[in-house]
Amino acid sequence: MKSPLVRRREVLLLTGAAALGCAPALAQSTNYPSRPITLVVGYPPGGSTDLTARLLGEQLARSLGQPVVIENVGGAGGALGAQKVALAAADGHTLLLGSNNEMAIAHLVNPAIRYDPIRNFTPLGRVASQPMVLVASPHAGMPDVSAFIERVKQHPGKFSYGSSGVGTGLNLAGEMVKQAAGLFIVHIPYRGVGPLTTDLIGGQLELGVYVLSSGLPQIKAGKVVALGVTERERSPVAPQIPALAETASLRSVDIGTWFGLWGPAGLPRPVTERLQAALADALKAPELVQKMTASGATMAAPGAVLSDFQAAEITKYRRIIDQAGIRV
Repeated sequence: MKSPLVRRREVLLLTGAAALGCAPALAQSTNYPSRPITLVVGYPPGGSTDLTARLLGEQLARSLGQPVVIENVGGAGGALGAQKVALAAADGHTLLLGSNNEMAIAHLVNPAIRYDPIRNFTPLGRVASQPMVLVASPHAGMPDVSAFIERVKQHPGKFSYGSSGVGTGLNLAGEMVKQAAGLFIVHIPYRGVGPLTTDLIGGQLELGVYVLSSGLPQIKAGKVVALGVTERERSPVAPQIPALAETASLRSVDIGTWFGLWGPAGLPRPVTERLQAALADALKAPELVQKMTASGATMAAPGAVLSDFQAAEITKYRRIIDQAGIRV
């Protein structure tokens, strides 16, 4: 167990990192960037956050004239990577490509999280989003969302849905569906898409929630049945899948996975403005748009404000979490 002195030092680092690094950061801001930029991802290589970071990093490097090096700091559902950036010097050379898991949900469900996703970061801009998708096992007898609601209401507590873990965006999406329609479904956390899919195909699990890009291959192969996407509008990548909100009892369902770009708190204004301009240029790059869209994502509008969006999402997640009693 850490001593009170060590814990106090960590708190001071998180709350005071910007002030401690302010003078050198201001001095360097006129010739920013002066060296390669580290773009931290809080997940192992290969996932949707990592893919987004690598595609975005290529475009940022062109705009900023310095290499952008991806650093994968996996662990604690993205929180270790976020904490690394919160503690970094506020000079713009260490940035975070973060998602809603670590930048809006984690501190609400896990008391061990020691950073504040608002106070300890400088928001630079939204990057992209994509919906999640509610699916059913082909053995569940739920060919569409109406059948799903009817069967679950007839047999409350009999059916289960799987997600990638407690307190993830996928878990919150499942709970949002339950709360909207007044359904009793048991949540089963899995350690990845693979085992969740195996149980869905085999009929050991009736329902599951995927990020759309992860679920599409299973849906197209007929291994699972798509009931609906979780955002209010249908996805351009899969317009044949209805939005859950098209069903009257699920009209309030609107939740997705999203990505943004942050620096540590206290970035000098010239550095912040340079990064925001570079991000806006990157989001217009046809190569980035094409690859991200193909992966199931919808690009944010260049210049889309992150701070207000992030705060609104935290408020939405808090309501879901409090009602469901989700804690890690």
